[in-house]
Amino acid sequence: MKHTNAPTLFEQSRPGRRGVRPPGSAKDGKSDEAVAEAVSESVPEELQRSTPLDLPELGELQTVRHYTRLSSRNMAIDNTFYPLGSCTMKYNPRVNEIAANDPGFSQVHPLATAGESQGYLEVFWRLERALSEISGLPHVSLQPAAGAHGELTALMMVKARLEENGEDEVRTVVLIPDSAHGTNPSSCTIAGFETRGVSSGTDGTVDLDDLEKAIGPDVAAMMLTNPNTLGIFEHAVEEIARRLHEAGILLYMDGANMNAILGVTRPGDFGVDMMHFNLHKTLSTPHGGGGPGAGPIAVTEELEPYLPVPRIVRNDDGFDLEAGSPLSIGKVRSFHGQSGILVRALAYLMAHGPDDLRAISEHAVLNANYIRKRLESAFHLPFASDSMHEVVFTAKRQKALGVRALDIAKRLIDLGFHPPTIYFPLIISEALMIEPTETETRETLDAFCDAMLQIANEAETDPSKLEHAPVSQPVGRLDEVAAVKSPILTCPCESA
Repeated sequence: MKHTNAPTLFEQSRPGRRGVRPPGSAKDGKSDEAVAEAVSESVPEELQRSTPLDLPELGELQTVRHYTRLSSRNMAIDNTFYPLGSCTMKYNPRVNEIAANDPGFSQVHPLATAGESQGYLEVFWRLERALSEISGLPHVSLQPAAGAHGELTALMMVKARLEENGEDEVRTVVLIPDSAHGTNPSSCTIAGFETRGVSSGTDGTVDLDDLEKAIGPDVAAMMLTNPNTLGIFEHAVEEIARRLHEAGILLYMDGANMNAILGVTRPGDFGVDMMHFNLHKTLSTPHGGGGPGAGPIAVTEELEPYLPVPRIVRNDDGFDLEAGSPLSIGKVRSFHGQSGILVRALAYLMAHGPDDLRAISEHAVLNANYIRKRLESAFHLPFASDSMHEVVFTAKRQKALGVRALDIAKRLIDLGFHPPTIYFPLIISEALMIEPTETETRETLDAFCDAMLQIANEAETDPSKLEHAPVSQPVGRLDEVAAVKSPILTCPCESA
């Protein structure tokens, strides 16, 4: 697609252009000034602006063309392969959108009573039961509004449990593996905990000797991503859980990578005490700019009293919301959660069922390992351990030729692909983290691998193609130093 530097809305603006005119305006024989005066008389003086609102004046067709043109510049899961590692940018089935947009769900007032919201409450209740079965943990709260919010909610529950047991001033530390998501230590800090790192071993999993050194009477919990952010399953997770529990320490699982083990194994069965789900990853609800996330948590029987309220209960008359739990940490989200997202998640689960949920994980793992096999001769593989749903390469070989992971990512844009995650996990230099998800075809994977192999060849034969990429987009390579030292933080129109 050829892109042009189209004018901004302000450059297209001309005085008097309108898309819609209110009743009684110029089309009815009244001037814009007369309409403005009539509107002014109907608005209290203290609510009126002292200066005109500086907005562009455009016709409807101009406006539609402008935003349609901008939307076509976006790389998105709907128009290209989107292999962002550790983010699981999977396709959002449109049938789930139809379910969520049913007026019975989308038009419910937030202040509707439980008696007026029985359908919604049943959806929530059924989703809680499904997530409980998937996680192997008996109790679920749908309130958290994102994965990091689920982390924070669970850690607040840990804090409440410590206070109840009189240990809050003793157990002040949470253990964090060095490959963890950045939200893990951030959530700990917000919840009032200190953090202590645990190193990865030569196989990319938690070093048990280093874990043993980190365990102590001051530790409250450990946060473990499994599979971890290197795309490797923590095969010693049961041993980790045993050591922690013997020391009175809880095990939290960051559920960001559940797409690799959905329907295959259950965190509760290998010793996890609490975890969060990223519904916008695992259960294919909109992610990123496509819509709000959701981060439900699942916990053991021991932690159930501390869950947020209100809780959904089922009784002889249907469903109700119950807030009478004296040990609860209280409400962590207005109303009950991201309701439209929760409807989509249940629709996704019901469309697949147990067998297909397992197939999702199996295909995600198969696709990642297919990419691994095709690219391992051209890109450095830092760990020999089996890959799960994502594979982490590095640009070590290309860097020796003066080509960085960033250059590879930019060149992929020219070749029609969204880049994978780069420079994460932070413990891997020049990381290239690729997650294909289960819905991509072999033809798409081959096209992506062909592009990556082409780039590896260009790094050796014509590195300038990578250094100057992208050259096919409206915006080329930015000056990174200038962007840091002299950022432009205002809209150009503000000086007009």
